[in-house]
Amino acid sequence: MKKLNKENIQQEVFDLYDDYAHDRVSRRLFLDKLSVYAVGGITVSSLLSFISPDYVKKIQIQQDDARLKSEFISYESPEGGGSIKGLLSKPADTTGKLPGIVVVHENRGLNPHIEDVGRRAALAGFVSLAPDALTPLGGYPGTDDEGRELQRKRDRNEMLNDFIAAFEYLKAHPDCTGKVGVVGFCFGGWVSNMMAVKVSDLGAAVPFYGGQPKEDIDKINAPLLLHFGELDKRVNEGWPAYEAALKEHAKEYKAYVYEGANHGFHNDTTPRYDREDAELAWKRTIDFFKEKLM
Repeated sequence: MKKLNKENIQQEVFDLYDDYAHDRVSRRLFLDKLSVYAVGGITVSSLLSFISPDYVKKIQIQQDDARLKSEFISYESPEGGGSIKGLLSKPADTTGKLPGIVVVHENRGLNPHIEDVGRRAALAGFVSLAPDALTPLGGYPGTDDEGRELQRKRDRNEMLNDFIAAFEYLKAHPDCTGKVGVVGFCFGGWVSNMMAVKVSDLGAAVPFYGGQPKEDIDKINAPLLLHFGELDKRVNEGWPAYEAALKEHAKEYKAYVYEGANHGFHNDTTPRYDREDAELAWKRTIDFFKEKLM
């Protein structure tokens, strides 16, 4: 069997996976279309395995890392899903209060990768809370396919309220200074943008390849740091209008488009991951939060 790597996989395969991951094609149609690229010693099963997330080998910071205090908690979301489960993490050696970061998952619930990102934020010197918007339906079910199916059953504005409630919980937490920002990915990028619109005292927002708000942009108070993959045409098509509105209302923002990067380039569990761009984007994110929240 031919060994697969990013260099011998056509861009159309990544685009097709993006369509599947965002519910624009069914699994059956996805596999049918994927078979077109199963040539030259490459099989459909090997392609599917290659582009699917690997949560076993790719976790950077384990749940029991001694440098952290990390535990699952529940908080109330009266306008959303009720009682919501989330992973709360902070540095183990801290004695004073720290700024907070809400970490918002993609369109599949709080999977092991986003838990890992929450712990990374905590190791950078913050109290982080990574909620699971699938809690009312039993929580992340163990696979992304099942997670996407569950998340489709929830109203996205109710889920937005769940993350706004997470902001309020974190802001009032005894370990937090009360200054709280948000970072999110894909669906979580949309949530981050929308929290900037909806939460007047949000400290900072960092959407990674997230959908853009269409109205009330004048209400944004939080500074924004936006990350886009150059090849992510679906999300990027909404950016010019959003940027124009941000400029019109004199909002503070910085935006970076990472050359040759796909949607999901920060997620190191799939081959869409671009290590150089992901590390740079994360450094910029942490530096931004330190500047705006500390």
